[in-house]
Amino acid sequence: MRRALDQNPSLESARDALAAANENRLAQQSALYPSISGSFNPTRNKTSRTYSPVPNSNAWLYTVHTAQLNISYVPDLWGGVRRGVEAAKALRDAQRDQLEAVYLTLTSSVVQAAIDYAALNAQLEATQAQVAVQRSLLASAERQEQVGQFSRNDVAMQRASLAQNEATLAPLQKQIEQQRHLIAALVGDPPDAPEPTFTLDSLTLPVELPVSLPARLIEQRPDIRTAQANWHAACAQVGVAVANRLPNVQLGATPGFAAASIAQMASPGFGQWEIAAMITQPLFDGGLLRHQEHAARAQYDQAAADYRTTIIAALQDVADTLTAIRSDATALGANASAATAAAESWHIAQAQYRLGDVSEVAMLQAQQTQLQAQLALAQARADRLSDTVALFQALGGGWWNSKEPDAPRTPSWHPDKGLATILP
Repeated sequence: MRRALDQNPSLESARDALAAANENRLAQQSALYPSISGSFNPTRNKTSRTYSPVPNSNAWLYTVHTAQLNISYVPDLWGGVRRGVEAAKALRDAQRDQLEAVYLTLTSSVVQAAIDYAALNAQLEATQAQVAVQRSLLASAERQEQVGQFSRNDVAMQRASLAQNEATLAPLQKQIEQQRHLIAALVGDPPDAPEPTFTLDSLTLPVELPVSLPARLIEQRPDIRTAQANWHAACAQVGVAVANRLPNVQLGATPGFAAASIAQMASPGFGQWEIAAMITQPLFDGGLLRHQEHAARAQYDQAAADYRTTIIAALQDVADTLTAIRSDATALGANASAATAAAESWHIAQAQYRLGDVSEVAMLQAQQTQLQAQLALAQARADRLSDTVALFQALGGGWWNSKEPDAPRTPSWHPDKGLATILP
């Protein structure tokens, strides 16, 4: 898991996007402060004799060195700049939530890939054992045919059953290889990386799984927090649009020096300055600003509807996963009982076979039943692990299994918590 968090390019891209959003917020915030720039402008001029000499030296050809500061400030009278900063902060928060969503998706994908890999290996082992049993059954059937106890049709049916099971081995091996490649890609390794060692026995369920939850606790889901941040940003943009329609005041000052030589600039009498103020009020723009305000209000309503849609979808997602968890617990218990009974039946059949009370075929059939029950139990375990991953993802992380007192309010993305607790 740590390798995936350190090396996955999607997570790195999301971190860079968050850094960019934060820089955009800081750039927007700079509009609250005055703007100061400096300039130095040396010029060589020649004035037509038609005009009076410009400089006080009465020279027609002269040099002027001008150095000055340009100071401008736009007071945020109507809060438009502050609302713009608020929108930028909300978009930064949305991008942070997107980073958490990428993290949650990545960790969920890694754990799910490990579960699928372990389940496929368990299925392959059980299928190989079934193939071995069926080969023994076929050999026994062929011997029984020679003494007239089995018909040719019985042997053919046993041979067909063996062939069907053997045909499933190659697809299983292909899926295992593909799953191994997926795990390598998720952790940022090449496809020929060392083979994982996950088994179903090495994967553990969390200590506690919730069976019901208050609706307010799903608010920590990244998609809900993203929708909420987008709603906040849309609200702030309404304030920006309203402020754009109101009078705008701009203050400016240009203190500086102008002299024929650079050395003269420090002398008294060569300073100059200008202070100006300007008020602008849009009078006619063809309805541009008015329609922009209406568009901002419509986008606010859209963001509010998107937020409600996200909440409804999240509630459904959590309800579905909780239902699956409860169903998995029942199915796992039933399959465990069936596997125990099948194993006991096989052990009894083995003992009876050694005593000569049952035939070899009956003993092998009992073993085949035990292997089928074992395969079903492995699949039930894999299903519950998979649905546990889905529950972690639906709730935005496994905070309910944390010992931190503020866990339900503050999700923790540390790799040693949450979904990583499933892996060995």
